[in-house]
Order: sequence, then C-alpha cells, then structure tokens
Amino acid sequence: MRFCFAATLVTSLIAGVAACGGGLSSQPNPPPPVPPGPTPSPAQRTDVVTYKNDLARTGQNLTETVLTPANVSAAGFGLLRFLATDGKVDAQPLYLSGLTVQGATHNVVFVATENDSVYAFDADSGSTLWRVSLLGSGETPSGPHGCDQVVPVIGITSTPVIDRAAGAHGALYAVAMSNAGGDHQRLHALDVATGAELFGGPREITAVYPAPGGGTRTFDPGQYEERAALLLSQRTIYTSWTSHCDSAPYTGWIIAYSQTSLAQTAVLNVAPNATGSGFASAGPAIWMSGGGPAADTSGSVYLLTGNGAFETALDGNGFPSGGDYGNSFLKLATSGGALAVADYFTMYDEVGESAADLDLGSGGAMLLPDLTDLSGTARHLMVGAGKDGNLYVVNRDSMGRFSPGGNNVWQELTGVLGGGIWSTPAWFNGTLYYGPSGGSLLAFTAAAARFPGSASSRSLASFPYPGSAPAVSANGSANGIVWAHENASPAVLHAFDARNLAHELYNSSQAANGRDHFGAGNKFITPMIADGKVFVGAQTGVAVFGLLR
Repeated sequence: MRFCFAATLVTSLIAGVAACGGGLSSQPNPPPPVPPGPTPSPAQRTDVVTYKNDLARTGQNLTETVLTPANVSAAGFGLLRFLATDGKVDAQPLYLSGLTVQGATHNVVFVATENDSVYAFDADSGSTLWRVSLLGSGETPSGPHGCDQVVPVIGITSTPVIDRAAGAHGALYAVAMSNAGGDHQRLHALDVATGAELFGGPREITAVYPAPGGGTRTFDPGQYEERAALLLSQRTIYTSWTSHCDSAPYTGWIIAYSQTSLAQTAVLNVAPNATGSGFASAGPAIWMSGGGPAADTSGSVYLLTGNGAFETALDGNGFPSGGDYGNSFLKLATSGGALAVADYFTMYDEVGESAADLDLGSGGAMLLPDLTDLSGTARHLMVGAGKDGNLYVVNRDSMGRFSPGGNNVWQELTGVLGGGIWSTPAWFNGTLYYGPSGGSLLAFTAAAARFPGSASSRSLASFPYPGSAPAVSANGSANGIVWAHENASPAVLHAFDARNLAHELYNSSQAANGRDHFGAGNKFITPMIADGKVFVGAQTGVAVFGLLR
C-alpha cells in the first residue's frame, strides 16, 4: 500500500491532489472559493457510513438542517468545488462528522476510485487529509475483461462501509481488485484517521463451495467483480459478487468476513449448478446496480439475484431442488455464523424471463419500515424491481416462494414503473421513489401497507439509462428533498420537492455559463447528502454542492 499525506491542511484542492499525484487534466474547472454556508450544530451532524444511509437501504438522511425546499434553488445553491481524484468514482462517497485527523477536527468525506485509491477529504475546505493506494507492489488495477460495464479499469467499484467504533479511530472496509500477472480481490480495513491497514489486512478473497453431486466450486477472482455495496451487519462484512457481463462460467457467491479479524466466516453459493453459458443456465450473478444487500434487526440478509438457473422442480420444503436461485428475492439466515437461504420469492415465469435476459437483480432491494394494513397488523415488507418494469412488494415473513400458476406475493404492480430498473429506490414519509431507465422519477405513496396502481407524482424531467437512484434529505419529517443524478454529458444533479416531484427545485444545468457543470456522468450514481452539502461521484472525482452564501 502507498500512502500520501498532505504535509499541512492545504486550502487549495489542486495543491492537495498534486501532492498526492492525482491527475487534473480532465476534471471541470473548479469554481471560485465560496464562503461556508450555515453549519449544523454538533448534535445535528450526520454520519453516512453505508450505501443509502442505513441497513434497510432507504436512502434517507433525516438529520439535514441546512438544505430546505426554500433555499435550494439556482439563485443560492450550486457547485462549491470539485474533489479531484486519480480515477472514476463509481462507489458512493461516505462521510464522518467531527473526526480527529492529524490533531484537528474535520468533517471528512471518503472517496474510493477505480484506480484502487481511497481519499479522505475535508468536506468543508476540499483539502486532502490523506490518500492511500490499495495496490500491492508491481500491481495495476484490473482490466475490463472484455466487458463494458466498468471501464477502462476495475479497482474499487462497490461502496465501502465504515464502523466508527472499530479500531482506535474507526475503520473503513473496502474490496479492491488488482492485477499482477493474475487477478486479485482483497478485503481491506483502513483506519479512518490515517488510512493505515487494520486487523492484519488486507485479506485475499478465496472461497470453495460444495458442488451438487460431489466436488467443489472454486471462486476465481478474475471471473468476478464486487459490484454491490458492502454490508456490515452484526460484526460481519458481507461481500456479493457479479460476473463480467455474462461471461460464463459464473455462479452466485456471497462471502462473509469477521469485521475484527478479517477471517472468512461463511460462504454461500446461490447457483452451484449454474455452469452453463446461456442466460437461463449460467449465474445468477448479484448485480443490483451498485445497491447493497440489506439487513433487518435480527441479522437476516436480503438481496436480489440476476437472471439465471432456477429449478422449477422443488424439494419437499418448496425450495429449488438444485439450490439455484435465478431472478429471486432471497432472505439469508445468518445464525451460528453460517449462511443459508431461509426463504425466497421467484416469479412464476422465471425461466422465460431469464431466457430473455430480463434480470430482476438489475435493481436493488429495499426494506420498508413496518406498515400497518387494514386489519391493524404491522407488515414487514420489502420492495424490488428489475428489467420487466414490475414493482414487487414481498412479505419478509412469508415471501411467496415459487408457484408455476402465478406469483404469491404481498403485491405486484405489473408495468407500473413504465420502464426497466437499473437502480435502487428511496423512501420518505410513507412514499416510495423509483427512477426507471428512460422515464420520469416516480413517487408511490403507501396506504394500509399497499401501493397505488399509478404514480402519486412524477418528475417532468426524464432520466436516460440507467435511470436514477434517488436519495432523500429531510429534517425529521419536514423539508424533504429528493435528489437524483442524471447520467448525461454533462451530468446533472436534480432536486425535487419530496411532496410533489413535478416541483423541481433545482438542477445543475440551470445556472448561466455552465456554473454548476461537473463533467460527464457515471452509471449507478447515488447522491450523498450530509451537513448542508451534496456529494456526487463523477468521472474524475466528486462534485460538492451546497449553499453559495
């Protein structure tokens, strides 16, 4: 690992990046320095330590006291600065408030790149606090493996996760891919104050799993990519793996590690028979467009799988006879440190959808808060959607499993999204937000634990592929803003009134002379909001938005 610390807390972003060898040739010109806006009190400050803010993956930050629908407009809100990095930022940035670094207190934004670097920036000044390279001696980031899903190189793609209580100062966990005559996948734990490796890391990721009929399946680090965000639940780090495009053979791996020793604790393969080459016989891989597996308070883990093998012949317990779970909602039991499928839902036409490359797992899963139905019963639900444009609402206590005669789920809204999903949803004040590819951002307001058959409101703006993965900022139940990224050139940050998406508060194309432009967009980007600022991953760094005065 290579370290680079700013010798002093420089006030110029360019000086900080140059000191660390970061490239500056292709980022937008940074705007002039902007006086800091209102600062939240320490009691109100926010930590963003995981993808979409919480283990349910709701995407809501309910402690935002600075940004409101009244002050987010092009007149007083815009691009503050650009945090330049050495490569593409596909992972969602993370954030810790009031962290002590080099003897001083900072609000820190953590950024991971496809060149295998992790940066800690002062979120208020833009100065580089530290930067580390997760490449070993003589290594480079991996190549795209004949696939265009992550280009031009593959390093850190998935969103890391932070535990502020781990180690002496807190730990950031990340998976990095690299190459030195062969590919490596490694799990790293970094001290959030220094970037130093913790717990004897990094840990080389390897795995074997029993194959049906005898023998084993072996995890090949060059065959897979860690696309889905990391999950930290009950002191365990969960990694989940996708293929390079549909390059067979690939199967569905979930591999778990102790957060304190980085020792492997469990391995599950949800497609141990899936060694074919067609859409219906390979995989499934775990994509979720950058979304992470979710977890409930008991530690059960939830995720969506992509298209692939599924046995319509069921065993005596109603599970696929060969253990292959293509196009499925999965609930994983984690008791005793093991991993096993506890329950599942698979659509009745899974074989046909898989053969047509209609992934369910092109979208991510989200757990809903308890919703009360008409009988007064609290329901534990989750939502998911994929390429078929259907919205599936699944009862986590009885998921529905598989029936060739139809889908046995809590609610299915066929075609309600109007387009395929390559994104993750968000939730706020009883409303579900989805951003289909090529369509408007949509809101569905729940009543009696059910969703309406059409959108409650929709944006006038339309979002090209892959659609949008919204996030929400609010102060409790007030001042809700839905933030959405548009994958265009230049990329666009949008802000909508959470009560009515037809009311757009701001977008980064409104200001004159390209004031708020921040370069070409990336796929699967979720805005991160904390303490009056919005952070957006980009091709060469992270754009930081906030109040201009």
